[in-house]
Amino acid sequence: MANRFVLNGVSYHGYGAIQAVSEEIKDHHFQKALVTSDPDLIKFGVTKKVTDLLDEAKIAYEVFSKIQPNPTIDNVKKGLEAFKNSGADCIVAIGGGSSMDTAKAIGIVAKNPEFSDIRSLEGAIVSPNGCVPILAIPTTAGTAAEVTINYVITDPEKKRKFVCVDPHDIPIIAFVDPDMMASMPAGLTAATGMDALTHAIEGYITAGAWELSDMFHLKAIEVIGRSLRGAVKNEKEGREGMALGQYIAGMGFSNVGLGIDHSMAHTLSAYYNTPHGKACAILLPPVMAFNADASGEKYREIARVLGVKDVDSMSPKEYRQAAIDAVAQLGKDVGIPDNLKDIVKPEDIPSLARDAIKDACTPGNPKPVTVEEIEALFRSLI
Repeated sequence: MANRFVLNGVSYHGYGAIQAVSEEIKDHHFQKALVTSDPDLIKFGVTKKVTDLLDEAKIAYEVFSKIQPNPTIDNVKKGLEAFKNSGADCIVAIGGGSSMDTAKAIGIVAKNPEFSDIRSLEGAIVSPNGCVPILAIPTTAGTAAEVTINYVITDPEKKRKFVCVDPHDIPIIAFVDPDMMASMPAGLTAATGMDALTHAIEGYITAGAWELSDMFHLKAIEVIGRSLRGAVKNEKEGREGMALGQYIAGMGFSNVGLGIDHSMAHTLSAYYNTPHGKACAILLPPVMAFNADASGEKYREIARVLGVKDVDSMSPKEYRQAAIDAVAQLGKDVGIPDNLKDIVKPEDIPSLARDAIKDACTPGNPKPVTVEEIEALFRSLI
């Protein structure tokens, strides 16, 4: 069976990357853009860094900002209406995963009205008419939504998040500019950075991993491991490293899938509106411990690129624990809690576990898992 690998057609990296936005819009002969961005980015002038460029280039646009941190079905419906009313022929998505996931859903349904029931987007599809062209500008170093074929929408009515996968939803161009991430507060930088690390580690050990994806994931772990602490301190090199590291992780996991850390994190966001990156970060060490015996020698390489010395002289048990400890220490150093006591209600755990086992990421876990085992993982953290 052949392995498929989907990436952006074009991407720009480094300080000043957003300067290419107007040129790319003109080169593609787009006439008008719908800019999707969240209210806080507009409030603090982050979105304006891009819209000023559009104004300068006399490119027509309208802004849609009715987007929540965990974007909902209603956000998508309102965005779809805004897109249709605007007369736009492309979308400029500015923000973290929320803005880009909303843009992807809008773009798919706008070209494929048979998916107007937003819930019908769940799972793996190949939309027959593709997607409205998306130009993606991340403002967080974590989700890598600018280079993935995945997006996640929240269904508040059913208290669940559903994962959508479509090779046509990938942005045609990504502009990964660390300057767009400089306004992130330390806590958000830490949480999104640990989300990126989770992408890299889960993608590295997932059931679908292979040599090409391993190359991306191992490098992403290395770059994130050396950059996240500096990024939290808002150091230039740390920001630049995280912008690159999270993107590299996205190049990999988008093509091979994730595991139960993300399944469990999705349920936490759906039930308690927990920030996705924070949920992933808290879950990562215990989930790594659960999956350790199904990881082969990969934890040795994780430990190595995270700076652990003498891994070649360690037994499998030792280097696996060393990798888990290195990840836990990184989380501690950037202020990530080590438990879910302030989030999870014990009486919700059976429901959380049942929803997690049905999540689209669960089949990618490196070893089979039961509802009871997921319950035990949740309970171990409260």
